[in-house]
Amino acid sequence: MPTYSEIFFDEMCKVRLLEPEVSEQTNELKNECQEFVNKIFKFQTIVNDVIKTVDEIAAEVEKEKVKAIGSRNLLKSMAKQRESQHQQLRALIGEKQVQYEQYSLHYNSLLKLEKEQRDFIDQFLLKK
Repeated sequence: MPTYSEIFFDEMCKVRLLEPEVSEQTNELKNECQEFVNKIFKFQTIVNDVIKTVDEIAAEVEKEKVKAIGSRNLLKSMAKQRESQHQQLRALIGEKQVQYEQYSLHYNSLLKLEKEQRDFIDQFLLKK
């Protein structure tokens, strides 16, 4: 147990074991510590709010990122689909050109046959 060699009295004539100046400094330190703790608590509250806001923004950014990736994939898919349709149309055009050439040859052969038959009919009618 500590031993005290001096006893002090404050302004209100209360008995004190500490010097009034040391007691006052101790009280000031206590008050400053309480202010510091209050400031740290406020700082922690602000930091938590900032972290919460950043997390919300990060979640929103992630949603937009997923949307952008989905849109990009859809665009690539549409481009591939368009290329596929383009190739199908080219193939169809090729088929139609071949069909046109066949019809054209057939038409020309029919014209030739018609001419031969008319010539034959004309010769036949002239011989009579």
